[in-house]
Amino acid sequence: MATEITASLVVFLVALPLCIGVAVASGVPAELGIISGVIGGLVVGAARGSTLQVSGPAAGLAALVAETVLQYGVAMLGVIVLGAGILQIVLGLVRLGRIFQAISLAVVQGMLAGIGLPLMFSQLYPMSDSKAPGTPVENMAGLPGLIADTVTNPDALVAAGLGAATIALSFLWKGMPGPVKKVPAALVAVGIGIGVASLPGVDVQTLQVGNLLASVDVPGPKEFAGLADVGIITAILTFTVIASAESLFTAAAVDRMHSGPRTRYNPELIAQGAGNTVAGLLGALPITAVVARSSANVQAGAKTRLSRTLHGLWLLAFALLLPQVLALIPISVLAGVLVHSGWKLFAPAEFPKMWRQDRGEFAVMTLTTLVIVATALLEGVLFGLAAGIVLAALRMSQTVIKQHLEEDTAKVVMAGNATFLRLPQLIEALEAAAEAGRPRIRLDLTGVTHLDHACRSQVEEFVAQQRGLGLRVELLMPGPAKPAGTPTGVADTAVGEHVPSPAHPAGNAPPGQPYAPPATVPAPGPSPTAEWFYLDTRPMPEEYPIRPEEYVSR
Repeated sequence: MATEITASLVVFLVALPLCIGVAVASGVPAELGIISGVIGGLVVGAARGSTLQVSGPAAGLAALVAETVLQYGVAMLGVIVLGAGILQIVLGLVRLGRIFQAISLAVVQGMLAGIGLPLMFSQLYPMSDSKAPGTPVENMAGLPGLIADTVTNPDALVAAGLGAATIALSFLWKGMPGPVKKVPAALVAVGIGIGVASLPGVDVQTLQVGNLLASVDVPGPKEFAGLADVGIITAILTFTVIASAESLFTAAAVDRMHSGPRTRYNPELIAQGAGNTVAGLLGALPITAVVARSSANVQAGAKTRLSRTLHGLWLLAFALLLPQVLALIPISVLAGVLVHSGWKLFAPAEFPKMWRQDRGEFAVMTLTTLVIVATALLEGVLFGLAAGIVLAALRMSQTVIKQHLEEDTAKVVMAGNATFLRLPQLIEALEAAAEAGRPRIRLDLTGVTHLDHACRSQVEEFVAQQRGLGLRVELLMPGPAKPAGTPTGVADTAVGEHVPSPAHPAGNAPPGQPYAPPATVPAPGPSPTAEWFYLDTRPMPEEYPIRPEEYVSR
């Protein structure tokens, strides 16, 4: 019990500045961030699903919330969060929690980077007691002007100094001695910021904190009428997907930090939905699982859900009993905390790492990040998913097509996965075989592991066309494994295809004279009218003249 209480206090100290900072970055009153933190502890924390991960307002959703509030107002935020919470509960009840684990890691990392990069640039402005211009691109373009204005304004320079000191402290705090580094760096930065802001002559912007209960804004009929707006429905779907994905990705990360009970994804998704439903009814910020608070909980030695539940109680007690302390916190310090959080989300070291591991996945990751920065979170994620699917399809269609000309035969040998994506190469090879001028064409597809409808149709049309022109076409198609005892060198093929026969080694078996297999071997394959021939088992020469039209590379 003592360990759980101690861990809950550590999580509370980490969560307090983050809840306030996320609210400020989202463009809503600071009290709403605390309310969401309380709900994340008392509602989500007490529910079954995950044991040690902690939920609350997340920096990853700050830019999305700010954009939504700017477009629809704070009053509509509650309806959107409420709708997202109900959808999460439904997804959990129909057991779709694990579907979010099927998303490519490159898309996930690209999404996090696309969230972190705009967050950093947007918080550089409040870090200097200025207002951000708007979109991520506008924020980046306005940095030279921000620097010029900050340098010429002594008060803004002090605020920027506090923010920079907070960032430096966040990066360097892990190197402090054991007992000291157990105190959260964000809390130390807040303490230093309060001390500097209270000095004579220092004029920096601090939090404007009101009554916690008075900040509750229950949506009314007017707000629910907004559900007829397609934009509101789109926002609900966006919040649902992003909040669910972030929570379940965090659950997987937290599970790797400890050896206790594993997360049950569907109950956890229901718990997150319950939290967002309550948050929506109170008009608060959306809730997700958060890595920073969760890792602090694990490192503090927590073993049960008690610690994360109690941290919500401490947040509630602090906001109700000591609200005047919150009004002393400089905004620039909270912005510095969020710049550090954005850097961790951006994780620039992951890009060269991904480049070394898989350049295709690196392209997906980079494109996802760039599209999110240039457009919006949902568009970027959808683009990343589409790019990941295209990459997977291309890699699944690894096909090798070779051609070899003999005295009277044009051979085409194909292996791998033949899908419609490789149809141009297949058509080119078939046309080259037809143009070779040989009286016989042999198509060997026995090495094909998957032949989709498009490629199969193309092959069958080619065979029918060439046979109609009087050419002898031998087609070896992929099929099921041969039964035990099947003689080596005999291939099973579809009805009407040429198959080897020991009675006709030259491959000129007349129609109507099928090869009868030994009595001990079942003959489940072709009909009695099929033509049979010996399978040519000689390996294709390693070196032979190749023309461009005779070889299609991988």
